[in-house]
Amino acid sequence: MKIKYITLNLAAAAALFFLTAPVRAFDQSHALLDKIVKQQLDSGLFDYKGLKGAPAGLEKYLEGLAAVKPAEYEAWPRQEKIAFWINAYNAFTIKAILDNYPIKSNWKASLRYPKNSIRQIPGVWDELKFKAMGREVVLNDIEHKILRKEFGDARAHMALVCASVGCPPLRAEAYTGAALDAQLDDQARQFLKNPAKFRADRGEGKVYLSPIFKWFAEDFKPNALAFVARYADEDAGAYLKEGKFKVSYLDYDWSLNERPAAPRAE
Repeated sequence: MKIKYITLNLAAAAALFFLTAPVRAFDQSHALLDKIVKQQLDSGLFDYKGLKGAPAGLEKYLEGLAAVKPAEYEAWPRQEKIAFWINAYNAFTIKAILDNYPIKSNWKASLRYPKNSIRQIPGVWDELKFKAMGREVVLNDIEHKILRKEFGDARAHMALVCASVGCPPLRAEAYTGAALDAQLDDQARQFLKNPAKFRADRGEGKVYLSPIFKWFAEDFKPNALAFVARYADEDAGAYLKEGKFKVSYLDYDWSLNERPAAPRAE
């Protein structure tokens, strides 16, 4: 009887430990993702091949996204929630590329898009499922139902990266709630410094915009041009405020934002 009593007490103690042990809070610094992008990025281009060979850090980060409890999430400040979903979108996109790397083109998609493009992956935005907060989501859920609908910060369009050269550059650090405003402002400024994404030509009387500003025009308040003027350099901003120009939209480059392989040593 004594042995049974001890066994029962040990079992009860173990159960009590698991019931009362504190749940590890999600790392709001997103340190695992931060390490990955710092290691794999060079001038906004990502080393997918290198990460595919050593994906443990990304897998652990994705496990963390999946393990967040809804009650924990609801207690976070607004900026922490936005940072969580931007990082999740970018991490899931990287995962989608790794799972399909090297990308196999199909003839139909190749009629419109490069062979090394995310557009070659069937259902990448609306069918491929990922786990966040214990539930399945697709990339379109994060972008359209959560970030756009629930939070409505147009600067998020400067941070979501669809693994393409035409996207904003992937940032070489994870987004965090504490730094989010400064990070998103900087992303907007960096995006608009690239003449392939925006340029103002006084000689032609034209302003050239990324099609992002056409696709999501309703998100930029009061309008896309006002948003661009706020973050463009001083000269371009002044020209936009004059309003004497025509708007044209630039082509969107769907090529994979892949970092070139290092040259072989002779």
